[in-house]
Amino acid sequence: MTHRPFVPLVALASAGLIVLAGCSADATGDGGSGGASVDGDASPSFAIDQDFPDPDVIDVDGLYYAYATNTRAANVQYATSPDLKTWTVSLDDVFPELPAWAETGRTWAPDVSALPEGRYALYFTAQERESGRQCIGVAVANAPIGPFVSDAPEPLICPVGEGGAIDASSVVDVDGSRYLVWKNDGNCCGLDTWLRLSTLTADGLAVVGEPVDLVKQTEEWEGDLVEAPVIVRHDDQYALFYSANDYGGENYAMGYALASSIAGPYTKGDEPLFTTALSGGGALGPGGQDVVAAPDGGDRIVYHSWDPAFSYRGMIVSALEWSGGVPVVTP
Repeated sequence: MTHRPFVPLVALASAGLIVLAGCSADATGDGGSGGASVDGDASPSFAIDQDFPDPDVIDVDGLYYAYATNTRAANVQYATSPDLKTWTVSLDDVFPELPAWAETGRTWAPDVSALPEGRYALYFTAQERESGRQCIGVAVANAPIGPFVSDAPEPLICPVGEGGAIDASSVVDVDGSRYLVWKNDGNCCGLDTWLRLSTLTADGLAVVGEPVDLVKQTEEWEGDLVEAPVIVRHDDQYALFYSANDYGGENYAMGYALASSIAGPYTKGDEPLFTTALSGGGALGPGGQDVVAAPDGGDRIVYHSWDPAFSYRGMIVSALEWSGGVPVVTP
């Protein structure tokens, strides 16, 4: 995914915490009405109304933590919520010091996962100094708000000859096996973009064996790329959610593919999962998604979309339902 750094107006306005309740926040951080449309509104609205792209959400003891691509003030920004509706955005950085191999300013699409013994792993994308390509690293912390630390001398995944690697997403299978699904950044240099699955060690900090190719760009609506993969298990099958097309416009959209095994083969849906048109125009270029269980036990899909001026990407939370085993987004 190509991520354009942006400084949120609220981040320049004050320090500390900003509460976004319903989340039509202005530059002072004052909340307005609205919020994610999970109760039947015609189109979605921002749950976090400031630049918060590529959101990843986890539930830790009933408190939700959302992480997002860097700002100029933070390598990895985060927010918290008790209910996926009202969010408190922190101006602290959960990953204040990048490892020596990584350049600052291009820390994208974070993924946080709980590890054994109460620790947490942060899988992140950053620019490798030597090659100039985006690559995937891992850092560890004792709490979901960090500080995450990595002293690794090199990235975890970095296929430089295939454009590098971005958009890591962790998944733990029903047997406890750990995996990382990611994208080779081939669209940076005229190559295919494969969504790939790598097996992780039990501690989640190293890759085992060779990655498995899952899907690449094949459908007209996908344009030149697929990216932002997320795998979830529903009933007895695996759903691979992904984004595709140009992130900077209305054609960016979400898709899905289904398989009976986590390693595939995956079969893509006949149509995109969610688009600007399917949102009723309320989500402009929806993508960068994650899936999380809500307090009511239902699934939610969390993603970003552009504001009407295409100046920042806010976060939206929508209902994710299943019809005959097929995922459906309810704006």
